[in-house]
Amino acid sequence: MERITLLKDKFEQTRKRSEAICAPLEIEDYVPQPIIDVSPPKWHLGHTTWFFEAFVLQPHARDYQVYDEDFAFLFNSYYNNAGERVLRPNRGLMSRPPVRDVISYREYVTEKCLEFLETELSKEVLDVLEIGINHEQQHQELLVYDIKYILGNQPTFPVYGPEFLVREEKSTGFSSIKGGIFEIGADGKSFCYDNELNRHQVYLQDFEISENLVTNGEYLEFMEDGGYTDFNLWLSEGWDFVQKEQLNAPLYWYEKNGEWYNYSLKGFEKVDMSLPVQHVSFYEAYAYAEWKGMRLPTEFEWEVASDTFKWGQLWEWTYSAYLPYPGFQKAPGALGEYNGKFMSNQNVLRGASVASPKGHSRKTYRNFFHASSRWLFSGIRLAK
Repeated sequence: MERITLLKDKFEQTRKRSEAICAPLEIEDYVPQPIIDVSPPKWHLGHTTWFFEAFVLQPHARDYQVYDEDFAFLFNSYYNNAGERVLRPNRGLMSRPPVRDVISYREYVTEKCLEFLETELSKEVLDVLEIGINHEQQHQELLVYDIKYILGNQPTFPVYGPEFLVREEKSTGFSSIKGGIFEIGADGKSFCYDNELNRHQVYLQDFEISENLVTNGEYLEFMEDGGYTDFNLWLSEGWDFVQKEQLNAPLYWYEKNGEWYNYSLKGFEKVDMSLPVQHVSFYEAYAYAEWKGMRLPTEFEWEVASDTFKWGQLWEWTYSAYLPYPGFQKAPGALGEYNGKFMSNQNVLRGASVASPKGHSRKTYRNFFHASSRWLFSGIRLAK
């Protein structure tokens, strides 16, 4: 009973938190999709609700009545086993259902889940419910990224509010880690994703890792030294990327009258050079490390060293491809599509960010994005 009570409380808090994140928005902000990576807030609210309906209520709740037969098609994301769906680039074209219907959908499914939690439930069902809670927490973070991108591409740079802001880091220097054999990955005794398993041994050489993230001021030195114009610093794909996109600064940076400004969720302002640089791609992180004569840590080095520095402001790019651990097994059916099928052409990020929900981070957590991604809350930690 204790687990059910804890999950019920966490479920209610999670559902309320998604709506609280959207509270500062105008109704028009719920619909736009400026780029393919950015999903409309309305879609996030619908998709996280559909997840509970499709994987918890429909297969397990007796006599459950689907809210709307069309919503599975509208709010499925990438689960081929769960049926057809609206293509990702077309999510922003859905002016219908209106936001009010999506909110009603959320209320209906939340109520039905709470009723379901009052019945006798198996461990299997509780495990799926816990995945659903963590899934919605992941989307809460994506929701913050997407809201910032939607507002940050408005001509007037509207203010969202004082949440989800990075702060200055005081620590300096490097931590020295002696090489050897280390255990990597989750032990499976508490909740984790399948990509964190199985726990296994790796051998690491001696290394050092920075105690702080690279700052805006440090990154500006790289820019002013011609970092974006020196092909010697870049991976081939990275050089092609910055040339094609004509990049010369992190996302949301703008040069105005010889000074640099950036957009944060509290508005358009001068770049604070003491804060950690964010919204950089893996390509940019790699080039900066090359310029400094250092490198990015591997995900294994990061995990081993993570107790020696404070982390959680920004997801940190590692120089590790997103690949399965030894003995990795994906679940059958649609839930098996959650992580495993993305293990190609992705880089691992470690840590957490100011947009990560409370209690959702752990040092074994393996986030992953394509090397070109910049709209996520990403930063740089150096190793040598």
